[in-house]
Amino acid sequence: MPRFAANLSMMYTDLPFLDRFEAAARDGFTGVEYLFPYAFSPQEIGARLKGNGLQQVLFNAPPGGTDKDTIAHAWDVTGDRGTAALPGREAEFRAGVALALQYADALDCPRIHLMAGLIPAGHEREDLQPTYTANLRWAAVEAAKAGRDVLIEPINTRDIPLFFLNRQDHAHEIIREVAAPNVKVQMDLYHCQIVEGDVAMKIRRYLPGGTVGHFQIAGVPERHEPDVGELNYDYLLGVIDEVSASCGWQGWVGCEYRPRNASKPGGTSGGLGWLKGSRG
Repeated sequence: MPRFAANLSMMYTDLPFLDRFEAAARDGFTGVEYLFPYAFSPQEIGARLKGNGLQQVLFNAPPGGTDKDTIAHAWDVTGDRGTAALPGREAEFRAGVALALQYADALDCPRIHLMAGLIPAGHEREDLQPTYTANLRWAAVEAAKAGRDVLIEPINTRDIPLFFLNRQDHAHEIIREVAAPNVKVQMDLYHCQIVEGDVAMKIRRYLPGGTVGHFQIAGVPERHEPDVGELNYDYLLGVIDEVSASCGWQGWVGCEYRPRNASKPGGTSGGLGWLKGSRG
C-alpha cells in the first residue's frame, strides 16, 4: 500500500501541536504533514521529527503575511487562503515562498503547497490566471535551486468558497502552461469527489504522467476517517498501488481528515482501524 503521512493540523488535536509528532509515530506513521509550521522555529519542529523518526513530507507556504504574526493574522482573522493567484500581492507571495523554502531546507521537506487564494470581488477566474502562472514560474525556479517541488491543489468551494482552483483538469492545464518539472498537483481525493467525482479514472489518467506530486484522503462528505462516507478507499488505494507499480510513483498519501473523536483523549488513534486494515 502507499506510504501514509499523518496530517498534524487535523489529527491528534487533543494534544498540543508539538506533542502530536510523538503520537503519530507511536501509531506507526513514518511521515507527517500539516498546514503551517511558522508558529514554531524550524529547530523546534526538526527536533520532534528527528526524535520520533519522522519525515516531513509536505506543508503549505504562508496563506498571506510574511512572518509569524502576520501569517497567523492572515489565516485566522482576514481569511486569506493563499496569494499565488492574486494580482498586486506578488511581493507578499515571493516573501512567503522564500520563508517556506527556508523551513523546507531546515526540515528536509521535499515539497511545499502554494495556495492559490480567493477570487477577489470584481474579478473573474480568468482575470487571475496570468498572475497565477507567472508566480508559479518564479516559484518553480526558486524551488528548483533548493531541490524542492511546489504543489498546487484544487479545493472544493463548499469548504472554501471562491477558491481559485477547483478542478483536476484546470490544475493540469496550469501545469502544462507553467511547464516546469518541479510544479505538480496535490491531488486531494476528498475535494475531487465533491467537485467532480470519477475519482478512480482521474487517478488512472493523471498519475502516470508524472504531474501528481502528492495525494490526500478523507471521508466524504464529513471529512472524517476514510472508512466513513461515500468513497471506497480500499478500492482507490488499490488503484494508486496498481498505477504506481506501472509508472514508478513513490509519493505519499496524506491523511488530511478530522477524526470523529479527535477532541477526546486518544480519539485519533481509536479511529485508525482503516489504516491497520489497509496495511495488512
